[in-house]
Amino acid sequence: MKQKTLKPGLLYDGSQIQPMWAFQELGIKGSSIVTWIGPMDIHSQELIDYEDVGLEITSSEMVHFIIEHFDVQPADIRMCYHRQRLLVMMVKDLLEEIGIKASREGDDLYVGQGKLSVSIATCSVSSMKIHFALNLTSQGTPDDVETVGLKECSPALTSKDVRELSENISNKYTMEIADIEEDISKTCVF
Repeated sequence: MKQKTLKPGLLYDGSQIQPMWAFQELGIKGSSIVTWIGPMDIHSQELIDYEDVGLEITSSEMVHFIIEHFDVQPADIRMCYHRQRLLVMMVKDLLEEIGIKASREGDDLYVGQGKLSVSIATCSVSSMKIHFALNLTSQGTPDDVETVGLKECSPALTSKDVRELSENISNKYTMEIADIEEDISKTCVF
């Protein structure tokens, strides 16, 4: 999997979950994980979770991850959701390593009662896509949802620490997928 970290500031508006976004916008061919820090404001026409229709999904500052896999044809929504949950569990473990105790409910992470993350998984004919993001602050999040940000959980967290966390998440996910592929290639099947 190819990894790329973008300069801060890109608005996540939901268009990035479209198939082939990394190729069309960044020239990245093949499976990839792209990360950046920026705000989120998902336009209603970009919502793909039917439960979210009519909801405000915003945040002033988040660390975003867009993952696209081309390794299963046709794309498999069940596998995509399994990979999404694997990612969320990895993030939970990495947060604990830096002193942030989060709990997981499905594909969401919470600290106390505050929702720390957002995530969605989907498929196109050719690829599986995941968007996962962690609030850096609770500023700019919807009033009707109790939220929390990484900087509120750990006030000493610096921008450098956030970049390192982002890189660690990307590396851990990429290595896990590669390890699974290696295990598949060495296993006798019946």
